Amino acid sequence: MATEIKVPVLGESITEATLGEWLKQPGDPVKADEPVASLETDKVSVEVPAPVAGVMGPHAVKVGDTVQVGAMIGTVEAGGAAAAPAPAPSPAAATPAGPGEQPQPRADDAAVSATSRAEAAAALSPSVRRAVLETGVDPSTIQGTGKDGRLTKDDVLAAAQAPAPSPAPAPAPSAPTGARREERVRMTRLRQTVARRLKEAQNTAAMLTTFNDVDMSAVMEARARYKDLFEKKHGVRLGFMGFFVKAACLALRDIPAVNGSIEGDEIVYRDYADISVAVSAPQGLVVPVVRDADKLSVAEIEKTIGDFGKRAKEGTLKLEEMQGGTFTISNGGVFGSLMSTPIINPPQSAVLGLHRIEDRPVVRDGQIVIRPMMYLALSYDHRLIDGREAVTFLVALKNAIEDPTRLLIDL
Repeated sequence: MATEIKVPVLGESITEATLGEWLKQPGDPVKADEPVASLETDKVSVEVPAPVAGVMGPHAVKVGDTVQVGAMIGTVEAGGAAAAPAPAPSPAAATPAGPGEQPQPRADDAAVSATSRAEAAAALSPSVRRAVLETGVDPSTIQGTGKDGRLTKDDVLAAAQAPAPSPAPAPAPSAPTGARREERVRMTRLRQTVARRLKEAQNTAAMLTTFNDVDMSAVMEARARYKDLFEKKHGVRLGFMGFFVKAACLALRDIPAVNGSIEGDEIVYRDYADISVAVSAPQGLVVPVVRDADKLSVAEIEKTIGDFGKRAKEGTLKLEEMQGGTFTISNGGVFGSLMSTPIINPPQSAVLGLHRIEDRPVVRDGQIVIRPMMYLALSYDHRLIDGREAVTFLVALKNAIEDPTRLLIDL
């Protein structure tokens, strides 16, 4: 008897997804609630669990197909190899090899090895499991470098690239000089959604960007002085994002239009700040939301962002964690960006771009001195936010960063 595998509910207003990959092939043993497929929605990857234990049946859809919520994508056959006891070794298999003879591997040894690798991979995060299944490495032979010894995607890729102990094969013939190649790769659902939403933002909002720069001396000094004590007490490193999120919350309180949005012919103002923080993930940029950031301490903000970053790399962020932000902060400085004009994340009305810190000559008290400076960029919807408000917002944020005491005494 076969049990249907159906697309689960994916979240509010999401009715379809794309089949990203099959984690189980027909004939593979599966356990109840074990992931058998991965779906790509507009924002995250979602695993589809097996409804019962048994053997994976035929696939009803192919990788890359669009599927609706509730649709049947495959089946699990009852019993079969998953429930059958291991057969006793045959006399031929038990016969020891004669002198000078090498014992011959049995056909079922390869099947057992493949099954063991599949079962070990099922306990890993989606991104790590995908790397294991693509490279064919055995995760039980890899020493993890993640938290509590867990495997990371980089561990798997490094193991796959490590030289084998066997003799090196003969070098492959080199491509002809001047040969040109092309590769066509289907856009992921996430990349298609990002492209569509960014173009919608340009077509809808009257976007304008204003710039300022900020002296990072005070924040860098505070970070250098307290980072060890901070990490010892809170279990997380003290970065720059905690300072900028707190400073942005103070500026948003003073300039509420930057935290608002346009809905139809109405303007929505908010007395709370849900800050969207852009983080890098294997499938692209994702923007989880720090809820009620204005009520959190710097330590709580750093813990939340650190958790988001780790789970973004593992592909385990939830859809609801990336919905409902009121203002976005994007830090291109970690990639070396000097200056940019970030694009608004609809329906928000503004986004703050951070950039790399570099020593530059500035004038202080009539003297030219060297200071660690960062450019700030605020892109905003001019339909709602006037230039005066945008500049005032950046100046308020700049003042808070250059004098972090303001963050403590709420100025």
